[in-house]
Amino acid sequence: MSRKFVVVDLETTGNSYEKGDRIIQISAVTVEDYKIVDQYTSFVNPGISIPTFIGELTGINDDMLKDAPAFTEIADVIHRLLVDSIFVAHNVPFDLSFLKSELNAAGYRQWVTESVDTVELCKVLMPIATSYKLSDLSEMLGFEHENPHQADSDALVTSELLLMLIEKTRELPLITIEKLTDLAHFLKSDIAKLFHTITKEKRRKMEDLPKELEVYRGIALKKKVQPFPTDPKIHIEFPSSQEEKQQLLMSFVNGYEKRDGQMQMMDTVFEALSEEKHAVVEAGTGIGKSLAYLIPALYYAVDHQQPIIISTFTLQMQDQLLNNEIKRLTHIIPFPFSVSVLKGRSNYLNMLKFEQSLTDMDNSYDNILTKMQILVWLIQTETGDMDELNFSSGGKHFKTRMRHDGWFLQKEKDPWISRDFYMYARQLALQADIVITNHSMLLVDIEQEKNLLPDSDFIIIDEAHNFIKAASKCLGEKLEYNACKFLLNNIGTFDKNQLFAKIERIIQHRQLVPKVSTAEFDNFVLQLDAEIDDFFMLLSKWVIQNDRNQSNRVSKHQVRVTQEIRQERNWQSLTMCAERLLDFYREIRQGLEMRLELIKNQKEIPIADRAFVEEANSFMLEWIAFGGKIKSLILKPILQDVNWIEGDVRTLPNSVGMYSEPENPGAYLAKHFFSKKKCVVMTSATLTVDHSFSFFLREVGLDETLPIQSKIPSPFAYDKMAKLMIPTDLPEIRSTSNDNYIEAISGHLAAIACATDGRMLVLFTSYDMLRKTYNLIKDSGTLDDFILLAQGVTSGSRTRLTKSFQQFNKAILFGTSSFWEGVDIPGKDLTCLVIVRLPFSPPHEPITAARNEALKKNGKNPFSEYSLPEAVIRFKQGFGRLIRTETDRGIVIVMDRRIDTSAYGQAFLKSLPSIPIQRGPLKEIITTIEKWL
Repeated sequence: MSRKFVVVDLETTGNSYEKGDRIIQISAVTVEDYKIVDQYTSFVNPGISIPTFIGELTGINDDMLKDAPAFTEIADVIHRLLVDSIFVAHNVPFDLSFLKSELNAAGYRQWVTESVDTVELCKVLMPIATSYKLSDLSEMLGFEHENPHQADSDALVTSELLLMLIEKTRELPLITIEKLTDLAHFLKSDIAKLFHTITKEKRRKMEDLPKELEVYRGIALKKKVQPFPTDPKIHIEFPSSQEEKQQLLMSFVNGYEKRDGQMQMMDTVFEALSEEKHAVVEAGTGIGKSLAYLIPALYYAVDHQQPIIISTFTLQMQDQLLNNEIKRLTHIIPFPFSVSVLKGRSNYLNMLKFEQSLTDMDNSYDNILTKMQILVWLIQTETGDMDELNFSSGGKHFKTRMRHDGWFLQKEKDPWISRDFYMYARQLALQADIVITNHSMLLVDIEQEKNLLPDSDFIIIDEAHNFIKAASKCLGEKLEYNACKFLLNNIGTFDKNQLFAKIERIIQHRQLVPKVSTAEFDNFVLQLDAEIDDFFMLLSKWVIQNDRNQSNRVSKHQVRVTQEIRQERNWQSLTMCAERLLDFYREIRQGLEMRLELIKNQKEIPIADRAFVEEANSFMLEWIAFGGKIKSLILKPILQDVNWIEGDVRTLPNSVGMYSEPENPGAYLAKHFFSKKKCVVMTSATLTVDHSFSFFLREVGLDETLPIQSKIPSPFAYDKMAKLMIPTDLPEIRSTSNDNYIEAISGHLAAIACATDGRMLVLFTSYDMLRKTYNLIKDSGTLDDFILLAQGVTSGSRTRLTKSFQQFNKAILFGTSSFWEGVDIPGKDLTCLVIVRLPFSPPHEPITAARNEALKKNGKNPFSEYSLPEAVIRFKQGFGRLIRTETDRGIVIVMDRRIDTSAYGQAFLKSLPSIPIQRGPLKEIITTIEKWL
């Protein structure tokens, strides 16, 4: 492989050459014989001004380019560099097309025949990397990256990345590279040729497979390590004194500073476990609560040979506990212990399905890329948990097909049973001292009595403020137009070559005769398709009707379905439609089940057919659930549930759905969860209102007198780290129109942003207000020098928006809903938090309305019993975004004057740590901000 690679990076004024954007810097690094031999770099005068965003991103300004050559002046140099080379870039489609346009304009054509995209290559060879952005990869791999987003630095790092990836490929087992080479022909860049060359090299010399790997049924994978059970005779003493705890923690953290709160929490958790009592612990930010419950849990579990389940709200938190805290604890806990992570079965890869997918005549790009990622991942993963993989959005559909859903055919005849990932995870969990899971799986295990988790009477619930939310979701149902259509399209009529056609071919090949003919089945599919359209059009009419009734026009509407509504004539026609829908659903279900049973009863079933039947069975589980939803949401609703229709008037019927959640999940938890466990410890940074756990305990269904209660304040010196400011020159939210209020806060936000130099997170309670505020500020041009990022407006997930916010100096992030909690932006990236409105749930929101009605019936005040405490806890979560570490410093601005002018405002102020509060007009507040920051 003596061909030369030329690694190119461009900085441009924007994304589109056709719209007038031009190159402002180019760098080309030459790589020969796997060594960097040369680098050419030049600024380029684009003939136009550099946009603010690009200047902020790259650090390149108009002054730096005024004496630079035009592209036509350096085109010949660039062309000679690239001729007869393999073009490499980190995102080839962008760099190559942009450069082609510039070279074509300068009179140079037909110069690149091969390209390698390092983004594509990274996705294949680094399938578990959390990000494929060049700056993130550099940090992850330890490359020196002096000036991210400048072409010379980016091109050099991309060259180092290319060489590292080539070396990674050479280290793969031969059988894996051979499979990758076959698949790589369908990728967008010429990676197949690179793989083919390395394959030839490897075939010339015999290599032994690394001892941790094996080849089974033609696939290389990591061997499973069988766990050693803990010695049952072992007796250990929990470090009861402060000195013992301190000694233990000092070996965990370099330069450990004693935290009384952390030790107090360790004692509380151990007391709850030992005395078999429930406990609630509010642990302020900075206490180190993960260690404070993990250490006592480990001591108790091993000493009593009693497994303890730890549940977190998110899968990320699960992985973080295992990969960070637990990994480090193995070095300091003075006895052996075992910890396993157990997720729902569908998180694990089904190897039989995957093996068969490699023989499919399927050339779709996303599926090919995902298969390649899995092949590489299989020599790395010990778990088979597909959450480890960084799938493309298109690859997620393939992941769904490959998931584990148990066995329809005889489990023992699955050739992969001895290496089954889910069975292995269960085996580890059954032998573990600590099992880490998530709220959803814990709740599914309770609700469906599936015994997926090991039998344990001892549970620790982290992020407990989300436990009720998780319970409501788990016990609720949803039926959405797009999901129903997608499900039915997956079955398809015979001519669509989807699930039904594939089953039918197996049936016909074996000359089996089902009762429902092909033509009849096709007719049922078409009839159901029409009924789904009719049903959701009827639901859409309720949304449109509600839109007419709303004085405050927003695009997304929720219509609560009460018993009164169910008696209306319009609802009767919806019910009749649902009954027809259910009839055709049943016919399709019977037709599929009949066919699968006919196949199951055959003596010999080829591997290819077995794999497909298991995939079909996974689908059937979804199809059965679909029928259950029609019944529970429309035909036989559960009286204790709150039902509603939701849709966006701009995109009906696509956006419409019907939903249900229990009105009081606490009653369910009290009966089916807390009463059956000896000890449940619940912890979070936000559980109390006015220093009391009453609201939280009522919500989860626990009597206030039952659990051990411990409120441990944060060790941070908030009075020196944060200030709270309340502008007094904003209109009262209750006495002004929405548009006038938005106009007023927009002016204030612009002025504050200039004083803080960006680095500002603005929290809204409604997406509609967020969007209007963002548009008003954007259109006004007052913050043209700033990067404005808005949830649901500018593209990207919450994680991506947060990363972009941290990347730019003068950035403002507008967030709602999920941004009130779980967003971690430590240090100087965030110095100002703005709370636009106190976070009360809208009173017409279905769950809130139902809860309020129930409280009124019982003679209670809905506002003080539910709305206010819920809003206070949310407010605390929002405030918690600002100070994440002991060196953070910042300002919180509350724009909602009700915090001062209403009787209940004190409840919000009392919920905060002791910090200085300043009230005054914007001018005074700006002066203080400038001095303080």
